[in-house]
Amino acid sequence: MRLSAPVVLPCDERCTVLRDAAVDVDDAGRIMRVGPSNGAPAAPGPELALTGILLPGLVNVHAHTAMTGLRGLGGDLPLMRWLTEVIWPAEARSDAEDVRAGMLVGTLEMLRGGITTSVEMYFHNDAVVDAVLTAGSRAVVTPGIIAVSGWDRLGTWEQMLEDISRWIDADGTRFGPGERIELGYGPHAAYTLPVEALAAAGAAARQRDALLHIHVAETTGEDVAIRERYGSVPLLLEHLGVLGEGARVLAAHAVQLSDADIAVLARHRVGVAHCPGSNSKLASGVARLLDLRAAGIAVGLGTDGPASHDDLDLWDDAKLAARLARLSTGDAAALTAAQALLLATRGGAAALGRDDLGTLRAGGWADLVHIGADDPAFAAGLDVPDGRLLANLVWAAGARAVRDVWVAGELVLRDGTSTRVDAAAAHAALRSRVSRITGQ
Repeated sequence: MRLSAPVVLPCDERCTVLRDAAVDVDDAGRIMRVGPSNGAPAAPGPELALTGILLPGLVNVHAHTAMTGLRGLGGDLPLMRWLTEVIWPAEARSDAEDVRAGMLVGTLEMLRGGITTSVEMYFHNDAVVDAVLTAGSRAVVTPGIIAVSGWDRLGTWEQMLEDISRWIDADGTRFGPGERIELGYGPHAAYTLPVEALAAAGAAARQRDALLHIHVAETTGEDVAIRERYGSVPLLLEHLGVLGEGARVLAAHAVQLSDADIAVLARHRVGVAHCPGSNSKLASGVARLLDLRAAGIAVGLGTDGPASHDDLDLWDDAKLAARLARLSTGDAAALTAAQALLLATRGGAAALGRDDLGTLRAGGWADLVHIGADDPAFAAGLDVPDGRLLANLVWAAGARAVRDVWVAGELVLRDGTSTRVDAAAAHAALRSRVSRITGQ
């Protein structure tokens, strides 16, 4: 098919704005061509003329989306009390069907906001995958590995690790229609696992060229003992070989970092999931975004779970990331609208080591988002200077202006409504389970 629009944003390195352009998609759901409509070759199939902006799907690089039913619990607690007193006990009451119900509702919410890929760390991961494939979205699923009191109901950390390896060995790291699922490893954190578990997870991930997704230095108090012995979590991971040659590592949060830590992450090409919404709500701190970028580290944006962030709107995180960068420097141009948009798209893909997501280019997946031009954010229309257009998109329009979404070339959201799932029924199914999960 061919999709044409008055504005196409490939989200390349320069954040180019293409006027009167088209995106051609092949039968496999990959992009064939991106470029001006004028002079384009014959369309490869049916043509659809859109009226707004076409851009790549957003990439949410750190999420626990199945927690949608836990919203509002312990909302005024710091991270460790929130986890140990509220969230972990609630999760202990959750079964696979609870996880599927929460994941399905959350996935629909993300699609409604233009997020086509999320990086998930959770449990009952068959249910997570089923929900993602049902909605037609895309996910990098990194099953959690954890060793703290209460979590032994899911097995030992060795069993959790072996289960992931067995799954990858059976199905590969990518599978499903349009390779919608990628599998990786999710060792929860250095403070919830023994060092031998971290080393073993790193070795297993490297052996299979799989992503290793881990919480790193989220708060000042979580890893005091590690800092006393090893200096920091990044230094520990380096010491254990987790960041060794060939490793694909995604560090979630990465708030409390020293200059030496940033140098370690840069040296080993570790990606960072910046979660400004969750970090600020839990008072975890403000990540050194500009320093990470200056060091050449690939940084994307994450919502974290909907129980800590309370929504799954990555546009909000893009705005907050830019605002915090500007406040911390006193520079109103410290992070521009264009740069914020790239954090939510190509930056997230780069943090995952993926070049087939987050940007519109030949060979990449046709994960596309249509932004409606009828939103008040575009009161002056689309025929305005590029800088103003991008500012209106990022600062004013955001999720509410998303109209249509394609994943691997398939229309999965039409005029804000899922083409695959009855959203009202999905919400009702989750609602029927929430009181038992939360104990309220």
